[in-house]
Amino acid sequence: TASHKEEKHFIDLIEKNYVYGNTKREVDVYVKMFTNSPLLVCMDLARSREELIDPNYFWVGPDGTNLEGRIYVNLTETGKLMVMGFKEFMSGAYTCTLSHKIIETTTQEEREVLEEYKFMVYAYREADHAYRVFVRFTTKECNLAANSQFFEELRKILNNIISDLTCHIVESSYKCHSVKIPKQGLLYELFVSFQVNPFAPGWEEDCHQVPYDCEDATNMKVQEAKDRIGAFFRKQTYALKHHFQAVPAIHYVDNSFSVTHIDSCRPGFGKNDITHKNCASCCVVCEPGTYSPNNEVTCQICSRPQVQIYGATAC
Repeated sequence: TASHKEEKHFIDLIEKNYVYGNTKREVDVYVKMFTNSPLLVCMDLARSREELIDPNYFWVGPDGTNLEGRIYVNLTETGKLMVMGFKEFMSGAYTCTLSHKIIETTTQEEREVLEEYKFMVYAYREADHAYRVFVRFTTKECNLAANSQFFEELRKILNNIISDLTCHIVESSYKCHSVKIPKQGLLYELFVSFQVNPFAPGWEEDCHQVPYDCEDATNMKVQEAKDRIGAFFRKQTYALKHHFQAVPAIHYVDNSFSVTHIDSCRPGFGKNDITHKNCASCCVVCEPGTYSPNNEVTCQICSRPQVQIYGATAC
């Protein structure tokens, strides 16, 4: 059936990793750093199903130069383009002009037709993940020297649990508050907060072992670190219930462990779910006229927009 054919064709497209052009609008394409782009096809889907007489394809890169013969591109004779080992500077507009002939059946007259297809191709990285953790402990009172000693110990223990993952605890702090609990009167609690971060000294060594972008490796590690810390706090509850005859002066408040997920982007990259809604969670390369000097998630606008490159880290 026709619909079955359509479906099969669509599946083939996905498998072959094709992106078709569109004469009416630019087509946005996102390519993960250091990987190869999908095949950009110099025609739309409808045109690809018709016969073409004397087709000719002319591809121009972001800097306006002919792409034929460039080492980092692969051009097929049927007008498909693949950009290989994608880097920031390869981002930009890729334009293809398709020319072909139309021959009148009656007069055999030939005329040439030109069509232009434009693709906006952007380098992107996965966001770097970190986790902000909140946890509470009951204490005897707020102005005890033991509170800060306990906090230091806790930090050491947590760092030890995750050090083999080259992750560490950063931005850690605590505050002591008095808490009125229904039917129980006043308690004193330490409100502890810290961040689990995948960039402990030595993290880059692991990246040299992988030939690609490093985010996948660091993101897996920091997730494992977060899971280990969660397990550590769950064990506290168990220990309190089963191991202590007398409850220690400072102890974990049951179920007080909570985690929020924080994304950051590498310098030169940022998130923008309005301009890049098809890649909203990606860190997309900063466009010309914008820059990102740090690990925040936004590309800032240059006050003097001289920067004409993609992925600027300064103006």
